[in-house]
Amino acid sequence: MFGYLVANTELLDEEQQLRYKACYCGLCRSLKERHGQLSRMTLNFDMTFLVLLLGSLYEPGEQREREKCIAHPIEPRPWWRTEFTDYAADMNVALAYLKCLDNWQDDSNPIALAEAGVLKRAYEKISARYPRQCEAMDLSLRQLHSLEQAGDESPDRAADCFAMLMGEIFVPREDYWSTALRCTGQSLGRFIYVMDACMDLESDTLFNRYNPFRRYYGLDNEQRFREILKMLLGDCVRAFDRLPLVQDADILKNILCVGLWTEFEKKYSLKKKKGPSDGTGSV
Repeated sequence: MFGYLVANTELLDEEQQLRYKACYCGLCRSLKERHGQLSRMTLNFDMTFLVLLLGSLYEPGEQREREKCIAHPIEPRPWWRTEFTDYAADMNVALAYLKCLDNWQDDSNPIALAEAGVLKRAYEKISARYPRQCEAMDLSLRQLHSLEQAGDESPDRAADCFAMLMGEIFVPREDYWSTALRCTGQSLGRFIYVMDACMDLESDTLFNRYNPFRRYYGLDNEQRFREILKMLLGDCVRAFDRLPLVQDADILKNILCVGLWTEFEKKYSLKKKKGPSDGTGSV
């Protein structure tokens, strides 16, 4: 369900690309310092979006440096971080831990259980520091699991569970901006859940996993899914536009309006190249 909040770097200028990558590197560094080397396995660009968003809204001070690391041992890479980088690192680990437990519960995956074991101690510290966020994550994943077990085919109910999770993550503290941030996170959560269900329809059907769109398997779904996603993205943009963002606003808009479609466009452009007889369900 993660990996969609990425920028289309081809549409960013050089300065924006460097800042975006340096934000990601700062998040990676924060993960290591706060939760150990292995926590870097949980790193993804979704939380980079959150760092940029909260930084643009609250305008905190930034720590900037250039350093080598395991991933880049020869050439020093620039990185920057703020108080919200540390917050995003904590949310990243908490999400990864609960997702591992969910995968273990769903599929009895021993690798997921082992990964949860590695993250358990870090999660306990994060949960004590951010009980509201962690309780919302846990509750939303349990509610999703219940819907899956019941075979509930309502995309709205399932998407609302993930919306609750994202809404609380987007609110680092209750203040003047918490309502607008929660609304932005909830709107994105609905979009991301539905996008993931659209993208995984074939594989979920093949492996008999829950998907609220199973009734559409085997049909030509591109236009149907595109219209649903455009409607949900409109809600995201309206919520986003209520925030007075200046710094990094162009990067954030790139992610929101272009980057979010990357995997969808890739999937359906590939289907068109393969044609209708490739056995993927296209007609």
